[in-house]
Amino acid sequence: MKVFVTGVKGQLGFDVVNELKKRGHEAIGVDIEEMDITDAASVNQVIKAAAPEAVIHCAAYTAVDAAEDNIELCRRVNAEGTRNIAEVCKELDIKMMYISTDYVFDGQGTRPWEPDDERKPLNVYGLTKCEGELAVEENLTKYFTVRIAWVFGVNGKNFIKTMLNLGKTRDTLTVVADQVGSPTYTYDLARLLVDMIETEKYGRYHATNEGLCSWYEFACEIFRQADMKVTVTPVTSREYPSKAKRPMNSRMNKDKLKENGFEPLPSWQDALSRYLKIIELD
Repeated sequence: MKVFVTGVKGQLGFDVVNELKKRGHEAIGVDIEEMDITDAASVNQVIKAAAPEAVIHCAAYTAVDAAEDNIELCRRVNAEGTRNIAEVCKELDIKMMYISTDYVFDGQGTRPWEPDDERKPLNVYGLTKCEGELAVEENLTKYFTVRIAWVFGVNGKNFIKTMLNLGKTRDTLTVVADQVGSPTYTYDLARLLVDMIETEKYGRYHATNEGLCSWYEFACEIFRQADMKVTVTPVTSREYPSKAKRPMNSRMNKDKLKENGFEPLPSWQDALSRYLKIIELD
C-alpha cells in the first residue's frame, strides 16, 4: 500500500514512516518544506502527484501555550490544514487517519474519556484540534480519528528528555501531581496506527500505552529507571500555572481497540524502559 504521511520530522510521523517501510509499504513522508498544509493548492498538487491509497496526518501546531497568543496560526494549521487534506482525500476516495488529542475534552472528572464523548476543549490548541476532527468527519466516511496523549519519541522534544536534562544539573525538582494520563511511546503507537490503516475499521479511537500516572509519578519513574538521584516534589497545577489550561483528567478508554481486534499497547513503564535504552545509545 502507498501511504502519504504528514509531519515526518515530528516524533510520531518519523516513527510511522519507519514502521510502514518495515512492513513493505511505500511511505511518502512530507513536512512543511515539501507541502504547506495551510495552502490548499499545495496540498491538492502534492497529494495528487503522490497518488497514495491512504493518508496519515500527523502534522500539527502543538505548542500549547504559544497557541493562546497565536490562535489564527494554530487554526490555519490544525483546522484549515486538516480540512485541505480531508477534501483531497474525499476527491480521491482514499482513507485518511487524523491524529488528534485528549485536549478535545474539558479534562474534568476521573472517568476515562470515551471516543464518542462530547467534545468541550479547554484551550486554543484543543479547540483547533476539535475543529480538525469535525473537518474530517464532515468530508469523509473512510476515516480514523485517533486521539493520543502524553507522547514521547526519539525525534524531537518531550517530557522524558526535559527531565533527564534537568536531572543532570539539579538534584531537586517540582512536578505537577494532579494531572493524570498515560505516557505513550511513538514507536508503539506507530505500529498500532499501521495496523489500523491496513484495515477498513473506521471511526474514532483512543490510543495510549497501558496504565496511568501523574506527571510527578512519571518523573519519579524516569529517574528510577535512569538510575539518577533526583528528589522530585509533587505540586498542584495551581502552584505551577501555565498560559493554557491543562486537562487534569487525560484518562482514555481504549476498549474500542480490542473490540476491533487491535492489540493494546504495552505498559508505559515497559515503553519507558525500551525508550531509555535507545536514547542512551544515541
